[in-house]
Amino acid sequence: MSRLSLQIQFLVEIDKLKQILRQSALMDGSRLENDAEHSWHFAMMAMILAEHAKEKVDVCRVVQMALIHDIVEIDAGDTFVYDEAAMATKTQREARAAERLFPILPPDQSAWLRALWDEFEAGQTAEACFAGALDRLCGLLSNYQTQGGGWKRHGVSAERIRARNSHIAEGAPALWELAQEFIAEAVEQGWIEEA
Repeated sequence: MSRLSLQIQFLVEIDKLKQILRQSALMDGSRLENDAEHSWHFAMMAMILAEHAKEKVDVCRVVQMALIHDIVEIDAGDTFVYDEAAMATKTQREARAAERLFPILPPDQSAWLRALWDEFEAGQTAEACFAGALDRLCGLLSNYQTQGGGWKRHGVSAERIRARNSHIAEGAPALWELAQEFIAEAVEQGWIEEA
């Protein structure tokens, strides 16, 4: 198969990301968002909020991570971050998906995207740390804008929200401060319970 054929095959395959629904709604609350919409919004957040990263980051690299980080969910499905049972198998399910999906590409591009995805998952570089912070902020902002949205639907407490999202501070302390304000207001408004 030619290089171009492999690239087109991959692009057709990743179109399936548009079918993977998340637990977060669009910010107008009209429907649940899909993974492709989330990835786009995450990439835009990287461009707009880069100045708030804890360390100077290569914004292009963060945008690349945003665009590929959830591709594995084509096979693994979206894992609701507050579902402990699903979270226990997430790493294994997503690694299997990465082993199937990235090799569709020509070897050099497969290795490049897989390394980028692995970097995001490891969360060790400044870019991956910031990207991880933004990924969590996406869901948090959506739930805040929809007056508790998925948090209310699933009975998630402020305490659990803080615990699950506190690593935002590692990549963007100012964004964690803002996130805590959102959580506090959600409690004050009665959208969620404290514990």
